[in-house]
Amino acid sequence: MESLEHYMKQLTAAAAQSAAFHKELPFGKWRAALAERFAKRLGGFPAQSAALAPLLLERTVCSGYIRERVEITTYEGLRMPLYLLLPQEPVSSPCPAVLAIHGHGYGSREITGLSPDGSERTGDPGLHKDFAVSLVKQGFVVAAPEVLGFGDRRLAEDAESGEPGRNSCFRLSSALLLAGQTMAGYRIYETMRALDYLLAREEVHSGRIGIMGISGGGLVAGFTAALDERIHCAVVSGYASTFADSILARSHCLDNYIPAILLEAEMPDLLGLIAPRSLFLESGDRDHLFGPEAARTALARLKDIYRAAGSEEQVEADFFSGGHEIHGGPAYTWLRRQLAGV
Repeated sequence: MESLEHYMKQLTAAAAQSAAFHKELPFGKWRAALAERFAKRLGGFPAQSAALAPLLLERTVCSGYIRERVEITTYEGLRMPLYLLLPQEPVSSPCPAVLAIHGHGYGSREITGLSPDGSERTGDPGLHKDFAVSLVKQGFVVAAPEVLGFGDRRLAEDAESGEPGRNSCFRLSSALLLAGQTMAGYRIYETMRALDYLLAREEVHSGRIGIMGISGGGLVAGFTAALDERIHCAVVSGYASTFADSILARSHCLDNYIPAILLEAEMPDLLGLIAPRSLFLESGDRDHLFGPEAARTALARLKDIYRAAGSEEQVEADFFSGGHEIHGGPAYTWLRRQLAGV
């Protein structure tokens, strides 16, 4: 008798193959159709946007930049805090901007050089490496949203647990699934609302906006760029892979799962919706969650899609020596080239 693991692998592979991108299809037609179906699988987005109603919570002058904590409305009745980092001496005015999306951990403070309580951190920056701070020091305006389920946006039982890294992903994802929604869909739409806020800031150049995310934040960054063409380019770190070789190969957080998505596409096809806009992948050779072999498989698939879009040179990758973490250097250089022309 064949193993259950073998049966499930065959089942999911067959589903993915039936929906795969085929080179003979016109790229534009394929992209438009898949983007529409993808949005539906995510649970859809509101037909009308709620007023952002931004509220400034705090403003701090840091070394070389200004840090603001701002709260905005995303869905009607749902508020989201974010950090806005502003260069004190802009390279240009208005400046290019980057949305910085954190992964699992203690939220937006983890990528902005802060401890869970909001004080300045002096210890190890961890896998995120304070990449929002690195980006503002490159001359970008940076928006770092508090992703739903982390930091200040946890259920009371998790926030009161005394464990800063404890998240509310499972219960929130479960509730959303029962309501016909998905955590991925909510996080993507909320990132679009953070983009709306960026576009309302006079410091931001509306035609020069990128996005960068790590791990679960890589999911949000990649799929937001796939569905929102206002984003000029994207860096996906520690995520680009295949569903078969990542979230289906081990137990993962429920927030990774989108019902019936393999009936539409595998992960590289969904990231391929970014084409012909620019995409950069980061993958560590010791990444135990989204490993380098699967990342190379994803890159090869993306090359095919970008070739069909007539922009093969617009997808690049940094395969570095390291684990499940931000690498940074090559990605920052790439972002400056894409958004600032330097």
